[in-house]
Amino acid sequence: MNYLLKRVAGAVPLLLLLSVISFTLIQLPSGDFSDQIRSQAMSQGGLSAVEADAVAQDFRVRHGLDQSGAVQYLKWIKGILLEGDFGYSFSQNRDIADLVGERLPITLLIAGISHVLATLIGAGLGIYSATRQYSWADNLAGLVSFIGMTTPRFIMALVLMYWMVFSLGIADVSSLYSAEFILLPWSFAKFIDMLTHIWPILLIAVFGGMAYNLRVMRSNMLDVLQAQYIETARAKGLAHHKVILKHALPNAMHPLIMYQGVALPYMIAGEIEVAIVFALPTVGPLIISSMNNQDVFVVSTFLMLLATTLVVGNIIADALLVLVDPRLRHA
Repeated sequence: MNYLLKRVAGAVPLLLLLSVISFTLIQLPSGDFSDQIRSQAMSQGGLSAVEADAVAQDFRVRHGLDQSGAVQYLKWIKGILLEGDFGYSFSQNRDIADLVGERLPITLLIAGISHVLATLIGAGLGIYSATRQYSWADNLAGLVSFIGMTTPRFIMALVLMYWMVFSLGIADVSSLYSAEFILLPWSFAKFIDMLTHIWPILLIAVFGGMAYNLRVMRSNMLDVLQAQYIETARAKGLAHHKVILKHALPNAMHPLIMYQGVALPYMIAGEIEVAIVFALPTVGPLIISSMNNQDVFVVSTFLMLLATTLVVGNIIADALLVLVDPRLRHA
């Protein structure tokens, strides 16, 4: 417990550092959202360049964009820590907290489902492959994992979208729900309808994540199967499934559990990448549009939240290691 408390305490300054880095990176390109205001004033409002500059400057002053990056960061992080206020989205004309509540849960849900399925399927295939080394099943699993690890997800998304639209005739590939469910409250029927729309994202994310889990589990299991205590268990006449499940698997799980600390952020990144291709209303397309519009606080907020999932994922992985390994509990 003390170990986990130390990990949680150490995560706080790390998250602050990540927030500084994410905010600084977004601030590096020249300009800000007032440039969008200036362009709109000239193209849509018919103002001259001088008048548009005055409008843009007034916008910068009213929203504090004329202040230094350090001052803007301190105000932003202060609002998050003390008031739970992530700021305001200039491009969406909404509080960022509303965007977080609208986009982040569905993104985490899709990533979570993908993560669980990829872990279970990948670990199972890794165990099966390792216990049948050099067989046709092992070679096939190696081929599948190689394809899953090397094929860019946006390529798979484009191919799948082309097949869905031109071969299956599916028109609503860029929506999460059918038209009759959009305005209805959450229900089991709406959840099932959502699954019928997000299965392409799940398929691509699970395929890539399964490939990584398969490789990690197969490699770990092959190492453990060469250990002396496995030979001893076999020499004592234990059944094959008992040797694998009772002696080999618990020890082969450690690296896989440690890998889960980065697997969830990997799944979120995969969901974002595929969602951009399918133009689904999740975090990915919002980040891209906000970057194009130089909506600094939106991008910084979501980058920090995504970085938080990496830190939280590692803490969860550490907690699981403490549960499965008595040596860590006693240490």
